[in-house]
Amino acid sequence: MKSTTHPRGASQPSGWLAYFVRHRTAANLLLVVMLIGGVYAGSNIRAQFFPDVVLEVITVSVAWSGAGAEDVDIGIVGVMAPALLAVEGVESTSSTATEGRGSIRMEFEAGWDMSRATDEVKAVVDNITTLPDNAEDPVIRRAAFRDRVTDVVVYGPTSLDLLSRFADELQLRLFRVGVTRSTVTGVPDPIFAVRAPEANLLRHELTLADIANAISRESESDPAGDIAQGSARVRTGAARRSVESVGDVAIRSLPDGTRLYVRDVANVKVEGSEGRTYFVGDEPAVLVRVERSDNGDAIEIQKVVEATVAELQDLAPKDVKMRLTHMRAKAISSRLEVLQDNALWGLALVLMVLFLFLSAHTAFWVAIGIPLALAATVGLMYGAGSSLNMISMFALIICLGIVVDDAIIVGEHADFLHRRGLSPTDAATQAARRMGPPVFSAAVTTVIAFMALTAIGGRFGNLILEIPLTVSVVLIASLAECFLVLPAHMRHALTARREDAWYDWPSRIVNKGFEWFRRRVFEPVLKLLMRTRYPNVAVAVMALMLSLALFFDGSVRWRFFNAPERGTISANIAMLPGSTREDTRDMLMEMKRALDVVDARYQERYGTAPVEFSLAILGGSAGRGLRGVGAKSRDLIGGFAIELIDPDLRPYSAFQFIGAW
Repeated sequence: MKSTTHPRGASQPSGWLAYFVRHRTAANLLLVVMLIGGVYAGSNIRAQFFPDVVLEVITVSVAWSGAGAEDVDIGIVGVMAPALLAVEGVESTSSTATEGRGSIRMEFEAGWDMSRATDEVKAVVDNITTLPDNAEDPVIRRAAFRDRVTDVVVYGPTSLDLLSRFADELQLRLFRVGVTRSTVTGVPDPIFAVRAPEANLLRHELTLADIANAISRESESDPAGDIAQGSARVRTGAARRSVESVGDVAIRSLPDGTRLYVRDVANVKVEGSEGRTYFVGDEPAVLVRVERSDNGDAIEIQKVVEATVAELQDLAPKDVKMRLTHMRAKAISSRLEVLQDNALWGLALVLMVLFLFLSAHTAFWVAIGIPLALAATVGLMYGAGSSLNMISMFALIICLGIVVDDAIIVGEHADFLHRRGLSPTDAATQAARRMGPPVFSAAVTTVIAFMALTAIGGRFGNLILEIPLTVSVVLIASLAECFLVLPAHMRHALTARREDAWYDWPSRIVNKGFEWFRRRVFEPVLKLLMRTRYPNVAVAVMALMLSLALFFDGSVRWRFFNAPERGTISANIAMLPGSTREDTRDMLMEMKRALDVVDARYQERYGTAPVEFSLAILGGSAGRGLRGVGAKSRDLIGGFAIELIDPDLRPYSAFQFIGAW
């Protein structure tokens, strides 16, 4: 019988670590559970751009037709704001007074009971009795969770009515396949000019106010504008969207039982439109925005939208084109690809390094810990209700190295103990037991370091909360893999190990070279550093002071987030008072002309046109918009949303392109 020698200090293995090493199926069963859980969670876990951040916001708005911004500020905002400030839980407020409307936005403390807050706001608003008599009833809105998935632009050299019909059809088809959150924008509201000759007004004893009030009663929107020079501008909603429908409005009943209609006393014409409109070049466009709920999966919704758009595009005329823009799912998929590439490259590099220094069996089982720990991590994230988003995937990427380190430490120490004479079972058990305290301590300190991020409160704190939570889950999965699964496999690997195996030839050569390097280079240098320890400490302190000096004198600047190179840019304009809607459109067309010039210039210089798609917006802003334009009419605001080619495909930055534009 072959006897096994034990080095001094070794003891017979016992306890739960030894149980997993000795048991034939316990470790494999745990491995299968981790893999199946990871595969199941990976196919069901939600993917989104950012973690769900609920906004504790309530907005109270009041419409007061015909009133100027100053009157709205005094009569509505000035009356309601002091009362609403007394609502419990309000953290900050902001108010806006524009022509015909005033609104107050209340932001509550994080985690506040918003149902209770909504009831309190309604009670306070109901007790306000000093609002103007002709102002509408206050409208209270509680902020709902919305996360954009993509935009679908429907455009072409055709009528806006036809484009809006296709947009409505797309919205209906999306609803049928389960995408319930989509909105259509870009269909402007027509402006009707109602002109009544003075003779007709005198004959029927009417005023323009009587006509405006009659139209207001039968329209979803309210009359707006000045009553002067025998005309009234009326803004209508969905109930009155044609000249005929406005003309059919009854003003009053006559003594003979008949009715007096608007068409009997006035001429009705469409004079322009208002609201937000879109253009792709010179062609009109309509935008369908697709959003997800807090339970929606951005990648799955993106696939459904792409399939639905492709299906409808085949049925549409050639002049009608549809394009998907602002695809957030694309960014999520790109981050997932980065995570996958990092995992595969990490696995390959780990295998290469381990095959050079350890036996092939040991290297294989250590490398298996990467996909196994990641699978367990995804399973734990799914069980905890988390999601794959830009924040959690960032945490996963930075934790790949931690996953590898834990397995290397345990696997290498088991190999070392086996070389010292321990049996495979004892070597695997002792390695797990001896490396447990230092590895566990390293994991705890890492968790403590990342848990400091939980001290950041507010919505930003809730946004980055995924980082410490994901890091904690990764470390739990890594510890389970390297102490419960890996030792059992190391026992089999050490048992099957052969000193003269051909596949271990690279490790034998590298280890001989490494031993020579350790004795001839590393140890002499280390002895020299120990003899000159005081100068070495001085050099280290000097390097530390130099680093601090570079930080404090501003050479190394502090920036919480370093702005990455963007693939989209936006531009916004605001016209001066006295301008018209046509002036704003002319300015947008001039910006489009300059954009085409720069696009052609860059294409000639670099071989590829930088602009993939551009969308002009009239009556609204792109991106974050301009500050200080809240009081301006929509007709004086415009913007551009531009998609550039991928940053990796161009040698210039978006900032340089904006400067040239």
